[in-house]
Amino acid sequence: MSFRPLHDRVVLRRLEGEEKTKGGIIIPDTAKEKPQEGEVVAVGPGARDESGKLQPLDVKAGNRVLFGKWSGTEVKIDGQDLLILKEADILGIIA
Repeated sequence: MSFRPLHDRVVLRRLEGEEKTKGGIIIPDTAKEKPQEGEVVAVGPGARDESGKLQPLDVKAGNRVLFGKWSGTEVKIDGQDLLILKEADILGIIA
């Protein structure tokens, strides 16, 4: 991918949700919610603080993260559906 986000922005690829419920009921595509879990594809260099020092991001490419339901902007880059959001919209890293 030839896209590098700026400042404290992060590019994510959504991870697909479950096809079935725990009870075995198949969920149709129209009833599925968008997953709130994703894999970090690329990160920006970081934000600058009041003194101008660069604050690096806590996430890095390859991390699995959990993010807010309505966070970010959906884009299509090189045929992939991706999500660009600020690091502050990420709720945590999944270990």
